[in-house]
Amino acid sequence: MKDQDIIELYNRRSEQAIQETGIKYGNYCYAISFNICQNEQDAEECVNDTYLVLWNTIPPTQPMNLKSYIGRIVRNNSLNRIKKKNTAKRGKGQYQIIFDELDRSLGGVVLTDETDQIELIDLLNRFLESLTVEHRLVFVGRYWYFDTVSEISKKMGFSQSKTKMILMKCRALLKDYLQKEGYLT
Repeated sequence: MKDQDIIELYNRRSEQAIQETGIKYGNYCYAISFNICQNEQDAEECVNDTYLVLWNTIPPTQPMNLKSYIGRIVRNNSLNRIKKKNTAKRGKGQYQIIFDELDRSLGGVVLTDETDQIELIDLLNRFLESLTVEHRLVFVGRYWYFDTVSEISKKMGFSQSKTKMILMKCRALLKDYLQKEGYLT
């Protein structure tokens, strides 16, 4: 089923919308959530929570890209679940390791309001567009989908050391880019 048809089902408040979303994007959502949560039950719950958020937000929201919209929701649900669990046990999960990687490179980013956030998102998009396709796939795989280095290496057909070098290079390029744009102190 096409995305526009699924969105129309949500607009009509048809429960079939959730079924069709699950058929088309269930595995996609689960993969994102499991990469973050590292737990089958938590991943399944986050996916189900994602369907509830979709039901509650479409309408009024009319996503232009349903896959990206769903991906962002399941990612946020998963991150929130992990933050909540880690607050309780003070553990350091995969997501925190990834954030630490970025923070070491980008710890000086200063955002004072929503306008700064929007500008930073625009800068990040332009930065990603400046990367080669391979580097962009590695960077997004790691920092958006929370793939492990070994998963990225396998998908891309690279050695793990090459993947690590690409990530290190991309972080350095991003830091330079944000410094030139005045977003790093």
